[in-house]
Amino acid sequence: MGSTHTLLTPTIIAKEALMLLKNNLVMGARVHRNYEKEFKKIGGTVTIRKPVKFRVTTGRTRTTSMITENSITLTVSSQKHVSWDFNTKDLTLTIEEYSERYIAPAAAVLANEIDADLLSLYVDVYNEVWESTGYVTPESFIVLGKAAQRLDEEAVPQNDRCVVLNPAANWSMANAMKNMYVTSVSDKALRKGFLAPIAGMDIYMDQNVKAHTTGTFHDTGSTDSIIVGTSGGNTGTVISLAHFRVATTIALKAGDTFTIADVYAVNPMSGQSTGTLRQFVVTADASVAGTTTASLATVYVQPDMISTGPYKTVDTIPAAGALITMTGYETEPYPVNLAFHKNAFALVMVPLEMPDGAVWGSTASDSGFSIRIIKSYDINTDDDIIRMDVLYGVKTLYPELACRIRGAQG
Repeated sequence: MGSTHTLLTPTIIAKEALMLLKNNLVMGARVHRNYEKEFKKIGGTVTIRKPVKFRVTTGRTRTTSMITENSITLTVSSQKHVSWDFNTKDLTLTIEEYSERYIAPAAAVLANEIDADLLSLYVDVYNEVWESTGYVTPESFIVLGKAAQRLDEEAVPQNDRCVVLNPAANWSMANAMKNMYVTSVSDKALRKGFLAPIAGMDIYMDQNVKAHTTGTFHDTGSTDSIIVGTSGGNTGTVISLAHFRVATTIALKAGDTFTIADVYAVNPMSGQSTGTLRQFVVTADASVAGTTTASLATVYVQPDMISTGPYKTVDTIPAAGALITMTGYETEPYPVNLAFHKNAFALVMVPLEMPDGAVWGSTASDSGFSIRIIKSYDINTDDDIIRMDVLYGVKTLYPELACRIRGAQG
């Protein structure tokens, strides 16, 4: 007996589209998802308070801790859609046929767009590791262990950690894991492209992993090196850099990372040095034209340089003349794979309202995910025109809960 052809309703199509959207998300399914209800109440922007930090005092005498409340703003403003037209007779298809022809490819491209926007948040992340052999495609347990170590040093919770790798790193890692004695891990890696939990993190592949192209910094020798500016004592998000190569323009890019000699990261709970140089990320493009004398550039960075108190990030403030070491080679593109706890990043999806005058359409929502389907009719061509929309926002909540895994230069 043949299949029954039932006229497809907007509700059926919207539910199918939502299911396929959820199934195609990689990053979107593994980040923080609990802010949707806030947007339903107050609109397109919400202020998120960060936890207050304290330091322990030794002795019987009470010491009052100074309270500093930090917050960030998350805005839902990204509306993306896919639209197509088809002949009205196609509405007599089964949902399986219609889904294969139209809904599945539309949902897949929307999911990839959401994942790509989330992976673009790498520019906020300052911790970074790479293979011991250099800036090559991740291919061993060692680099995963380095990422896990960096997360441990930042006191990241052990649960809900994952790694998202680009295809090259994913399959390179799968090849490296095939000889492991843990059969279940190597078997999944070879059969499904999923590496299972390794180093306490679930490993996933996403073709939307970004490549960061480094700036022009010419730190090739002592006379060309970048140092902390002559003012020294830089704190907060601004640092002055000096001694760029004479007569050559230096251009640092948002997302470039570097370390400063003798400036170490600290455990966020105890404030003690971890023994690892603190890494910083440039948060806005900065440039300075070369001159015959030492040039100064003002560079905005994260994390803030704080050497005392509960929000301490470094064991010491760099002195004037401290050597800067940039990560990677200049003007080279590097894939930025990510290891992170789900609370490092947030995705908020908000249901779109049905517009006035829409006679055929539906919005489907489930578990914080939402999609809207609307159809109109062109009487001249006897075609139906459909658009599928999502409305969302992405944000880095806690960059310290993430770590880059640098891949091979392009």
